[in-house]
Amino acid sequence: MKSLVSLFLLLVISACSTTKKLDANFDFTADALEIEAIMRAQEKAWSEGDVDKFMKGYWVSDKLSFGGKKGFTYGFDNVKNNYKRAYPNAEIMGQLTFDIIDLVPLNTNAAYVLGKYNLVAKDGPASGYFTLVWKKINGEWKIVSDHTSG
Repeated sequence: MKSLVSLFLLLVISACSTTKKLDANFDFTADALEIEAIMRAQEKAWSEGDVDKFMKGYWVSDKLSFGGKKGFTYGFDNVKNNYKRAYPNAEIMGQLTFDIIDLVPLNTNAAYVLGKYNLVAKDGPASGYFTLVWKKINGEWKIVSDHTSG
């Protein structure tokens, strides 16, 4: 029994030290501020009615995924086109704000953000929650997966 307890403790210590190594190169302050800055730029772009500028926070790839009430959409162009169809002009787009609830580093080049969006638009206010998976690609943080409910 003592051997099992010792083995368990060794595994826990090993797992903890591995986790610290994975997060050691994630500069929490700098990377978190960079991700937040991108999200603030997205708020501004959306509120100005500029979907193309809003999409600069997303990974330009066929592997980008967006999950919402209608299911999943894959690919940067498909996600952008869905936004443009649903929100064809600045008046319908309204004013967008994000509340960042949590930002969690996964490793040196990946993190996720849990948050809430608030939209004040012509058709009335809307709000919901999101999970954004971020990846540092070629030195820039990009959203690689977005799941939004609302």
